[in-house]
Amino acid sequence: MSYNTILVDIYNEAVDKVQYKNKLDDKVLQNIETIAQKSFNQKGVFTVFVTLSIYKVVHPEQDIRIHQTQIEGGFSGRSMDTKYITPTLKKLGLPSMAESGWLTRSLEQPYPYTLDYEGKISNKNVKKSFLELVYSIEIDKINPKYILVELFKLIIEIQETNKIIITPLTNPENLTIDKTIELLDKQFSFDYKTSYGSKLPVLAFYAIYEILIHEISRYNKCQLKELGSHTACDRSSKSAGDIEVFKEGKLFEAIEIKLDKSIDTNILRIAKEKIICFNPQRYYILSNQGTVDIDEVYGIIEDVKQEHGCQIIVNGVLATLKYYMRLIDNLEEFYTLYSKLIESDTELKAVHKEVWNELTMELNHEL
Repeated sequence: MSYNTILVDIYNEAVDKVQYKNKLDDKVLQNIETIAQKSFNQKGVFTVFVTLSIYKVVHPEQDIRIHQTQIEGGFSGRSMDTKYITPTLKKLGLPSMAESGWLTRSLEQPYPYTLDYEGKISNKNVKKSFLELVYSIEIDKINPKYILVELFKLIIEIQETNKIIITPLTNPENLTIDKTIELLDKQFSFDYKTSYGSKLPVLAFYAIYEILIHEISRYNKCQLKELGSHTACDRSSKSAGDIEVFKEGKLFEAIEIKLDKSIDTNILRIAKEKIICFNPQRYYILSNQGTVDIDEVYGIIEDVKQEHGCQIIVNGVLATLKYYMRLIDNLEEFYTLYSKLIESDTELKAVHKEVWNELTMELNHEL
């Protein structure tokens, strides 16, 4: 059986709620809980652990702590992940990286995943649980399938908790641009008291671009790149911005959204580095907090235009959305697409979806 087939079979056991808890001690179960709860923030760790576990199922003789061929006695975890594990995780709707967990700097260090592994995994509890679970599989000889089934079951429960069905508009013909912008302003500025709220404007622009590339001649023959993780660093995601538009295989436009950060010279310099690397025609930097160091910012914009031919455009988040809404034929289509993106997103918490649902219901009373 192939790696991806085994992964799917194990996932299906989790869906069927097969029980292996009685085969695992409390420490292992607690470590599984830690990885599950942080799997959407620490996708690299989750992906690497799944890869190691599946490899151990197929090759029980291999010490899975030795995860690189350049380490004596090792195997290529990254190659297996890229070819089999990450694509399968995506199909199953489980947390996954853009390409491979091993593109995460903290996990790609050429040292075995022993308990004293020095890779700087940002969350110390996740690091501890990850290394202890690998130890449990390799040294304590615990069947990795038991761990994966219990891990997947917890993640499925988290996903179910975050499922919110967004109420559709009842009178979409009465929807206006001003009313839509008003709602988005309330949504973006709401104090969610949790992470990932900054992904909401990214989803809004993704929805509007899904329409623009079909309706505006400038975007003829363009494609939107699939949205990646909102927490992935530029190095691991290999992206130029939060949203990327490609034309004939080349980056055409990139959009970087800084919801709660002012646009300053540091942001412009980072953008310049991306422009040199990816060479788009336009690069949008959008913020709800305005622009500081204006003279210096526009100096960098002019330099980039002269040296690289790319037009950097700085503007407000809501102002840009409002402008784009004037260009599209059907405002209801945007609202529906955006609601579906919120509903299906696996990184957003339930509260993000509940707030948009409440705002939509309030809007239905007004329309």
